[in-house]
Amino acid sequence: MSARIPDMRVVLQRVSRAAVTVDDDVVAAIGQGLLLLVGIEDGDNEDDVGVAVDKIAGLRIFADESGKMNRSIRDVSGEILVVSQFTLLGEVTRGRRPSFSAAAEPVIAEPLVERMVAEFNATGIPTVSGVFGATMSVELVNEGPVTLTFSVRNARLG
Repeated sequence: MSARIPDMRVVLQRVSRAAVTVDDDVVAAIGQGLLLLVGIEDGDNEDDVGVAVDKIAGLRIFADESGKMNRSIRDVSGEILVVSQFTLLGEVTRGRRPSFSAAAEPVIAEPLVERMVAEFNATGIPTVSGVFGATMSVELVNEGPVTLTFSVRNARLG
């Protein structure tokens, strides 16, 4: 049996607006841009974050003048909202209750999520985040709808 390869998971949604509320307070909100739900798995690292940031920053998923998906988040001066979501790593193949044993411990996951936010901001893409570990309400208007999922394994898209 081979060792399991860590698998950061990202659900990306193109939005006209999105917000995160914690205890009835809006803690983060964006206009046009991307909502990212991010699951950090045990074994993920800063290189994996870098690959995800590079891919997302360059994805051409916004409409051009012809209505074709041909513009990136940078091209449209969009914003990003990052929400940590360990439940993306839930394993449901056995039993009736999901197992989250593959999810990284908060001491590992939180700095990687913060790193992702910092890297997006460093590229000039305004980026905010939810509150790590909090029970959050996420509100969004998905445009298109456009929803993409991908994984990063060993600093490569999987």
